Amino acid sequence: MTRPELRERLARKEFVVAPGVHDMITAVLARDVGFDVVYGTGYWLVASAFGLPDAGIASVTQMVDRMATLVERTGAAVIADADTGYGGLLNVHHTVRAYEKAGVAAIQIEDQEFPKKCGHTPYKRVVSVEEMVARIKVACEARSDSRLLVIARTDSRQSEGMDGVLRRLEAYAKAGADLLFPEALTSKEEMRKVCSSFDAPVLANMASGGVTPILSVGELKALGFSLAIFPALTALAAAAAAHRALSHLKETGDGASPGVPLFDFGRFCQLIGFEDVWAFERKWASNP
Repeated sequence: MTRPELRERLARKEFVVAPGVHDMITAVLARDVGFDVVYGTGYWLVASAFGLPDAGIASVTQMVDRMATLVERTGAAVIADADTGYGGLLNVHHTVRAYEKAGVAAIQIEDQEFPKKCGHTPYKRVVSVEEMVARIKVACEARSDSRLLVIARTDSRQSEGMDGVLRRLEAYAKAGADLLFPEALTSKEEMRKVCSSFDAPVLANMASGGVTPILSVGELKALGFSLAIFPALTALAAAAAAHRALSHLKETGDGASPGVPLFDFGRFCQLIGFEDVWAFERKWASNP
């Protein structure tokens, strides 16, 4: 069942911060910290699960499985990256149905050709406005729960400039998209221009290492955004820490990892659910 919190918060004009969750350890940590909205990032969920690039290689079945597990483990409203819908319009229809069944709060569809590319890498190609409008209409009609949000993303900035971005987002809003997602903008001026051009809520992608300036929540609110995702933050932080610890172990043979703080093992056992396991063992210890 779709969780209504995201739609309700946006309706109240609350600014929403959604960290990217790249694996289920991070899902548990996000829950512990207190995030009630998270972003199921295609790039990083594929990287963590399969060690593969975000290039349309993972199947819709694999991604639905990851999103369903994320919904279950994080306990938050999940914004789910669904790439292009994984094929033609019939694929978009079935993707929306599957993601909705998985329990996500919002589904993101983009206007790239299938298979897609990461939005902050080269060689992206976009479909026609008409084809993307059809994707949005199919996605909106496919949902059985009106609380499921449809997010329309455009990757046209690099090939069509800001005129293309604005023209496309206008068409996508008219087609029924609940949120607008201009990908890979390159300046604060471009970000301000998009936000001032539409009444619909606009999403900011704070992709660490990408082409868009990384701004604070206060700055994003001042520019007019309604929601910000931080898809790469946890994955890059974890990768940096793991690489440093592994390099130290390789070079010195020291597993104490003095340069990288380690999460408390006892606390992690608690977060991951071992207390329930131990309670079960105590209850049934006298039974064979």
